[in-house]
Amino acid sequence: METQRPPKIQATSRAKDIMSAYYLEAKNAAENGRKTAWVNGGGLVELLVAMDVMPVYPENHAAMCGAYKMGAELCEIAEGMGYSRDLCSYARCDIGSAVTGKSPIMGLPKPDFLLCCNNTCGMVTKWYEALARLFNVPLVYIDTPFIHDDLTENALTYTKRQIFRAIEQMESLLGTRFEMDRLCEVVTHAAKATRLWGDILAMCQHIPSPMTAFDGFILMAPIVTLRGMPEIVDFYELLKAELEERMTQGIAAIPGERYRILWDNLPVWFKLRDLSERFLKLKTCIAASTYVSGWASYELDGKEPIDAIARAYSCAFINRSIEYRAEMLRHLVEDYSIDGIIFHSNRSCRPYSLGQYDMKEMLWERARVPSVLVEADMNDERTFAEGPVLTRIEAFIETLEPKRAVGAA
Repeated sequence: METQRPPKIQATSRAKDIMSAYYLEAKNAAENGRKTAWVNGGGLVELLVAMDVMPVYPENHAAMCGAYKMGAELCEIAEGMGYSRDLCSYARCDIGSAVTGKSPIMGLPKPDFLLCCNNTCGMVTKWYEALARLFNVPLVYIDTPFIHDDLTENALTYTKRQIFRAIEQMESLLGTRFEMDRLCEVVTHAAKATRLWGDILAMCQHIPSPMTAFDGFILMAPIVTLRGMPEIVDFYELLKAELEERMTQGIAAIPGERYRILWDNLPVWFKLRDLSERFLKLKTCIAASTYVSGWASYELDGKEPIDAIARAYSCAFINRSIEYRAEMLRHLVEDYSIDGIIFHSNRSCRPYSLGQYDMKEMLWERARVPSVLVEADMNDERTFAEGPVLTRIEAFIETLEPKRAVGAA
């Protein structure tokens, strides 16, 4: 029996156009008199946009390399240079690409400087130090304290001082004055975009869901790379309107949706399409993801932009305690009518994977939601045993009992 397929989300084509134009603009930045900065996923991109610096995300590029199944090859190049296979596959991919030029988009433009924030992991610090040596460019670094319980005033003050220091460094590097009014404008755009992204993800609470997390993994690219730009607000308004129409028409992302799953951790980029197809056949909707939700959790305010971004970036999901993360998962389980959780134990991202066994038990005790843990990697195909992983996922889904009526086709 042939699997019924939903109509494609039309805004996906617009997202691809935006990202293509973005990479083209980045490659031509130097010729157009603009400076370029490489920034990590937890970096404060609003600062760069406010200073008219072109932000370039090595992590986003590495994910693209993974999706094009270039991850293992590029990782091996970095390993041949002496970088351990135990390091993040994003770092190994981009280092391998930087020294060879191998890339789905012919490589990234050379940075004028680097902007790094350690709110996602400690490894990113050493990665960006290595990039600074490789390109012989300055590194602007923002340190955020780990948030064990609630964000304290001392921690907030510390982070704000880090941001002001980073601004002073960038003023010196660029030879231009930082304009607070411009940052207010940029943060206002970013706030609108993140709220829209949150609204879009919340639509997946609808049964049946109008999109899946696999769609979200693709459609999140603009919010990651271009927060603060007004055209990104326009894009997410377009996407929101399309999903509202799909809900009105009863169009399900998974026709005959039977099970609803929460995915924890990054996607397996090199198996994204295959896994999406497998869940479609299983009539299982990945309705929520802690990863895509990360870019909806920023509570930004253009009136007090430094305070707002200090709070937002200090409280990144994996800069919080296991207790906080377990409670966030519990809320997602309740809000999205989740039947089960898949914990991706990601060999490359230890901070994200840390505590998953504990959270697995905590979610069973607090919400009686079953879960399964699968071992893989976001980018390195050599760590992925397809047969055992798929068998484990399918066996888990067979044990689930939907908590509500089966969705309409």
